[in-house]
Amino acid sequence: MIDTNRLDCQSPEAASPWAGHRQGSAGYRRVLAALACAGVATFAQLYSLQGLLPMVSRDLQVTAAQASLTVSVATVGLAVAVLPWSFAADRWGRVRIMGLAVILATILGLLVPLAPSFEGLLVLRALEGAALGGIPALAIAYLTEEVSPRHASAAAGAYVAGTTLGGLFGRLLAGPVADMAGWRMGTLAVSLCAAAAAAGFLLLAPRPRGFVPARTDGFGAVLGKLLPPLRNAQLLALYAQAFLLMGAFVSVYNFLGFRLEAPPYLFPASAVALLFLAYLAGTVTSRLVAGIANRWGRRNVLLASTGAMVAGLAMTLAAPVTAILAGLILFTAGFFGAHSIASGWTGSLATSGRAQAASLYNLSYYAGSSLIGWSAGLVFQRFGWGVMAGALGVLAALAAGLAVALLPAATSHAPDHPRPGA
Repeated sequence: MIDTNRLDCQSPEAASPWAGHRQGSAGYRRVLAALACAGVATFAQLYSLQGLLPMVSRDLQVTAAQASLTVSVATVGLAVAVLPWSFAADRWGRVRIMGLAVILATILGLLVPLAPSFEGLLVLRALEGAALGGIPALAIAYLTEEVSPRHASAAAGAYVAGTTLGGLFGRLLAGPVADMAGWRMGTLAVSLCAAAAAAGFLLLAPRPRGFVPARTDGFGAVLGKLLPPLRNAQLLALYAQAFLLMGAFVSVYNFLGFRLEAPPYLFPASAVALLFLAYLAGTVTSRLVAGIANRWGRRNVLLASTGAMVAGLAMTLAAPVTAILAGLILFTAGFFGAHSIASGWTGSLATSGRAQAASLYNLSYYAGSSLIGWSAGLVFQRFGWGVMAGALGVLAALAAGLAVALLPAATSHAPDHPRPGA
């Protein structure tokens, strides 16, 4: 049995501050492995229904936009919960709170296939999302406290890449199982694998050495930690990137399955699940962009990634399946490149309340997933794929405009040398 009290107690070893695990060390590998397990447990469950939405729509007799609510309510729950989780972690420790979150989420995920109605399914998904909020809310803060500042950006890129694999795994597993036994068994299979991943996180996470518990403050003082990031125009620009780009990204994956299951394509659920192999392009770009940003600057790479998203969207307007798939790959690579840059930049721009700044980014990220991911379905149902893709392209262009207006054109290339709290 794991002693979480021991895990979250700061070592009284030396008076010198903790310098962090260095790249290649056993501690560094354990941090990344633990976060990879947490990412699988989180993102496999969060999006396990995304590739099954046409099946949910038919089985529960709801529209495409209504079916997409099974994803949106989960991300709403996550968005609402990230700040409370971050405040709890400031007091009781990142590992302890992340462990609690992943256990609760796994229990709720196992209950989802038993939902007796569409309304019951939405309630369970919202609660599951709220529990899952404890992982992305704390992962980057935990990482920056435990990994050497020199290697924090590379570690953050590895974490983002790991989340893409988690999301991919859940979708690829759910589709074939659902084809054979229905969408409920598809989600059950994902939840069982998430339970194993949750156990992996608890076993692998090394004893925290960079965490310093926050003093017990009043509610007003706790909320005051949100004010510095909300007054920072550059952080607000990054939050806008999260909201707009994630909203566009989720919308494409929510509704492309409906397009391809209809004539003339007639894809089965298992074939729709294979679309998510495009996530591997995101796994690659998440790891590459930090090094490219060191040479060309964060803003330039962010804008180039957003441009790739728009170009990929344009390619999906073509009729041939090969063009649609090529566009999806380019779109996905661009999104994860932009997300990796923006999420890492958030941590280095936060001068105080690092966990809260990261949580506001995640709140924006999942609020975009929820609101845009649902409302795009209304556009898709009424006007079709072409109009929806055009609207999403406008959102991406708006994100790029805000980046140009508010983010610095050149940086000191801090990705390799971020300083916690600086």
